[in-house]
Amino acid sequence: MPQAYHVRTFAVDHVIARQHQGETQLGNLALACLRCNSHKGPNIAGLSPDSGELTPLFHPRTDDWDAHFHWNGPYIVGRTAIGRTTIELLTMNHPDYVALRKSLIEEGVFPPT
Repeated sequence: MPQAYHVRTFAVDHVIARQHQGETQLGNLALACLRCNSHKGPNIAGLSPDSGELTPLFHPRTDDWDAHFHWNGPYIVGRTAIGRTTIELLTMNHPDYVALRKSLIEEGVFPPT
């Protein structure tokens, strides 16, 4: 979701938290909206909603978005266990975000190309 459509500026997030020896360098930093960042916390994995197994979260610097996610209207759908776990843990389909994405789709400005 482009930062321009959010009320608050995105946070610079450590993909691997400093408490897990994540370094403050470009390859370990990513912009994150407040909601996603607060839900992610220091997590680098979560329990898969399908199997209950510990599954890595999507890494925005090393993983390919299209390999793990696709759009179904305003909803983000996980293609893989990593995608589904990330969607669940970060609450990426929270009703507020779905409503915002739906509105942007109706305006013809979303999803990004």
